Amino acid sequence: MDPNYINPRLPSVAHLREHARKRMPGFAFDYLEGGCNTERNLRRNTEELREVLLRPEYLKDFEGASLETEILGETYAAPFGIAPVGLQGLMWPRATEILAEAAKVHNIPFVLSTVGTASIETVSEITEGRAWFQLYHPAEDDLRDKILQRAADSGMKVLVLLADTPTFGYRPREIKNGLSIPPKMSLSNILQMAMNPTWALSQLGAGIPEFKTLKPYIPKGLSMKHLGMFMNKTFSGRLSSDRIAAIRDQWDGKLVVKGITNPVDAAKALELGVDGLIVSNHGGRQIDSGQSAVASLADLRDEFSRKTTLMMDSGIREGSDVMNAVASGADFTFLGRTFMYGVGALGPQGGTHTIALLKKQAQQVMEQLGCESLSECRQRLIPAA
Repeated sequence: MDPNYINPRLPSVAHLREHARKRMPGFAFDYLEGGCNTERNLRRNTEELREVLLRPEYLKDFEGASLETEILGETYAAPFGIAPVGLQGLMWPRATEILAEAAKVHNIPFVLSTVGTASIETVSEITEGRAWFQLYHPAEDDLRDKILQRAADSGMKVLVLLADTPTFGYRPREIKNGLSIPPKMSLSNILQMAMNPTWALSQLGAGIPEFKTLKPYIPKGLSMKHLGMFMNKTFSGRLSSDRIAAIRDQWDGKLVVKGITNPVDAAKALELGVDGLIVSNHGGRQIDSGQSAVASLADLRDEFSRKTTLMMDSGIREGSDVMNAVASGADFTFLGRTFMYGVGALGPQGGTHTIALLKKQAQQVMEQLGCESLSECRQRLIPAA
């Protein structure tokens, strides 16, 4: 199938979301959709991003728009990539592999989470070494070093350190659903799986989702209760200057810190030699009372946009949202939920469909604004009153 084909029945992310909701068990969709506490910041992320206003310029010579983007020494076909998402294979079977393949086909970055459901080696093979890896920092340096060595040996060139999970967010939807891997076999969850036969049959073929990268380090035969205890003991999410410095010393590739919203943290990370920052609040899944990601970007861009590669995720859904983020100062963007909607709606075709859709939307915005390059888009930003 043509990778640029867009299924006319699902021409927007809203259509993908609704179709995915019908095909996924409720507990899986809740995990995808949910934020922390009352989910205020989850909503704020997208709402405030869509308050960004842009001014077209029509009466000018125009030779066409290009979405091509160069960051961290690589050239990509569009200014967006696939954000790291944990438990992808629980939400839709083989979602990690599907999205990694789509990223390769379309030449955009795919970021693998430490708690993804495909291994470092599998994703690196699919993407021919062009994937990025996101590290949840282990409590023990020995495990950290083993994981980093595997990422390096697999050819990955970009390491993303997660800063915004010093503690797990309080997520009522997950608590209510008893979410784990595999999901808790409550009567409600069993009924939800039975009511979604496409998901159930696909999951049967793919096998029980597992933390594939971590599997070599997990003792065999653990119950779900003891697996949860093992994960809590094994990972310590809080970054520090010492932890970043130690990783910078041993990681030869590009180093990015994700979850930056505070200028103090941004300055400290750059002093430690990182190559890029991702402005993010974890998609509204960690803190309810924080700023939206685009508001944090506005606080950072004047001081840091010329010093480093400044990227953004959280709240970005459509191609028009991508362009609002770019115009607001982001050199690059990442989307998470959007791609999971695509896979949930269309299975193996969902990754390429969603990327093609986002590229089409972003291209249209650039042409409407009269921007030949992405750098011109910042000149179209209408300052907030």
